[in-house]
Amino acid sequence: MSAGDGRAAGSLIGQRIVKLDAAEKASGKTRYVHDIDLPGQLHAAILRSTRVHALIRRIDTARARALPGVHAVLTAADVPDQRPIGVAKDHLPLKRDRVRSLRDEIAAVAAETEAIARAALALIDVEYEDLPVVADAEDALAPGAPLVHPPLAGAPAGAPVGIAGKADNVAMRFDYAHGDVAAAEAASDAVVEDSFALHYVTHCCLGVSGVIAEFDARGNLVLHSNTQVPFLHKREFAEILNIDPARIRIIQPPIGGGFGSKLDIYPFEVICVWLARATGRPVKLVFTREEEFLASPTRQPVRLTLRSGCTRDGALTFRSVRTIHDNGAYTSWGATTPFVMMQTFSSLYRVPHCDYHTVAVYTHNPYAGSFRGYGNLQATFAVEQQMDRLAAAIGMDPLEFRLKNAQAPGEVSGQGMVFRSCGFRDCLTIAARRSDFQRRHREHAARQRDGSTVKRGIGLASMLHVGGGAKIYPSDGCGTILKLDDFGHVTLITGASEIGQGSETVLAQLVCEELGLPMSAVTVVNNDTDITPWDVGVHASRTTFIAGNSAIGAARKARDKILAAAAPRFDCTPAELALAQGHVVRRADGTRLVDLARLLRSLHFGDRAELVMTSFYYEPPSVHQDKGFKGDVSAAYAWATQVAEVEVDTATGVVRLLKVTGAHDVGRVLNRLGIEGQIEGGIVMGQGYALTENLVVEGGRVKNPNFRDYKLVTAPEIPEMDLSFVETMDGEGPQGAKGVGEAPAICVAAAVANAIENATGVRITSLPFTPERVYRALHGALPPVRPVPPLPPAAAAS
Repeated sequence: MSAGDGRAAGSLIGQRIVKLDAAEKASGKTRYVHDIDLPGQLHAAILRSTRVHALIRRIDTARARALPGVHAVLTAADVPDQRPIGVAKDHLPLKRDRVRSLRDEIAAVAAETEAIARAALALIDVEYEDLPVVADAEDALAPGAPLVHPPLAGAPAGAPVGIAGKADNVAMRFDYAHGDVAAAEAASDAVVEDSFALHYVTHCCLGVSGVIAEFDARGNLVLHSNTQVPFLHKREFAEILNIDPARIRIIQPPIGGGFGSKLDIYPFEVICVWLARATGRPVKLVFTREEEFLASPTRQPVRLTLRSGCTRDGALTFRSVRTIHDNGAYTSWGATTPFVMMQTFSSLYRVPHCDYHTVAVYTHNPYAGSFRGYGNLQATFAVEQQMDRLAAAIGMDPLEFRLKNAQAPGEVSGQGMVFRSCGFRDCLTIAARRSDFQRRHREHAARQRDGSTVKRGIGLASMLHVGGGAKIYPSDGCGTILKLDDFGHVTLITGASEIGQGSETVLAQLVCEELGLPMSAVTVVNNDTDITPWDVGVHASRTTFIAGNSAIGAARKARDKILAAAAPRFDCTPAELALAQGHVVRRADGTRLVDLARLLRSLHFGDRAELVMTSFYYEPPSVHQDKGFKGDVSAAYAWATQVAEVEVDTATGVVRLLKVTGAHDVGRVLNRLGIEGQIEGGIVMGQGYALTENLVVEGGRVKNPNFRDYKLVTAPEIPEMDLSFVETMDGEGPQGAKGVGEAPAICVAAAVANAIENATGVRITSLPFTPERVYRALHGALPPVRPVPPLPPAAAAS
């Protein structure tokens, strides 16, 4: 769906363009990190704890060191100067005297082969003294609960948690409010309250984690890393090694999936660097698939109590939210997901009064990291179920209730988010119309008690997410360098990383659009920090928006330089000229005046000997939020509505997702093939979150670290999809586009939950919707989710 595209003839915008790396990947020629081998390279492996919580009484590495082919064995004793890593600096890469989770790193080996390295691990003897385990976040808040990071006597004043410990189990706390919730509740005609339980899932990247570390002859560090944030990684490794960041070079091989899993710095990367330093040789460390399940970050598990109200005519009055986040033993980006969740609680629909209080709590479970959607899947699951509940409470159609509360362009939310472009109402109406939502919703509800075993249901849910980055670092910008050679070929050097999302294709497309060139005329360089300009990294659905604007800026500077050089030759002004089909042309009629390559050669070899090289840095107009979490944090906001149609077998509890009808406010479609792939892939990820995926963690132990027992959605289960794109032409976006990388995964589970209720009359507030869970719920045997208790006051949650 388009709001009138206005595309010029021959434009690349909106076309179906194959990814630049498609042929290499399809033919098997792409070399991922596990395919790379450096001369003299050693192989590394890590010994992990076999206990969830214990003191390390003794480590004996003598037999491992004596094994032929072993070049180094490291424990914490061999790295006395190690510094804690992670968002809260609470995580020592090699553990000293205590292990706090099953994935903890105790020792590491570098050897001639991976087999020798793993054989050496088996020769390391570790003696433990078991300690009490706290595996529930609420239990960890109770008085007398075991401390995950007990205070250490003699620690320097002001030292981070990883050095000094902590007197409680609260890792982070967030408190947000706007308006007067108590007064709004008193004025409400309908109030509903529910509690929700959101589970562990993991990223399941087909390319497992890996890194190669090497120090060159000058002592500079070269890392072949799968990171999504190479320039931030440079800074972090410089701090860890106490060297100048200029002495660190990061090369990114093609990445076999990220989804947020590669935003943080992790112990295995630091350990690999230490092994390279200890041996004086390149060291390669690549996870096994089981390690990927055990030692990679997870999506943040959350328990959530939401209370909402509205007036009898359907106007929302307030939302009040409490959540507890299971932080795991260490703090990665998962603990900061309330930063995004509060945007949904405060600003998905018009919410005049809102408060939100949450704590991320240390436990001895796996730690959570960044994951596509960044807390928004959890928040939207709760909000959109309560939108249905409130509509039912006042006897209003669920679509009409949403339309009454949906924002329009130009509105500002209570949190200070400015919706300059907003296709929310269009998303709702288009998705509902194309799925015939209202008629089917009424008919399915009427058949809930018709005696049939197999029921059909339809459910609707919407989402709000950042679509133009998020200002959480000093800069959210991206740099571009552009070079045109003597033959009209463009080298686009961008700081934006390609992690499979197709960014390099879109950036090349935007440059070609500005310079009037075919896609074959561009080479993209984006994987080496010694060459590329600065970029903050791949996250917050920012790359197309921010790197795209940067690429356009550099291309326009190059275009202006070319046209300024051409104008005197044709006795006209630069404004009368344009670039098209590899030529300088008259803007008025398209008459070709000179071949671009020929003009570039005349500049190069002329008296002034000029080259066409430009650079541009784009910083979005977003702002940092204040201490109360208010402010216009993104340059644009993405909206979407998805309608899920399900079939529920009440005899078995099996839920089949039959069809998803989606309408997404994307600003403008740049690469139709690419955006279809993003939306389809996101829907399937959301389907897995809703129906099949569940990392089973019991007592701090992962019980299903393999694809046999961790159930990903497979091809036969993928539903029919009907996708529409709402083009709101965002005024700040590149060619009007917004970022949509995370959006399609966010509201699938909520829509499925509403569809199950529409089919059966039973509302389920915990995930995933496995046959057992659904069967128990249908037969009244599913225990309700415990409400989140009052949280410790802010002063106590230090």
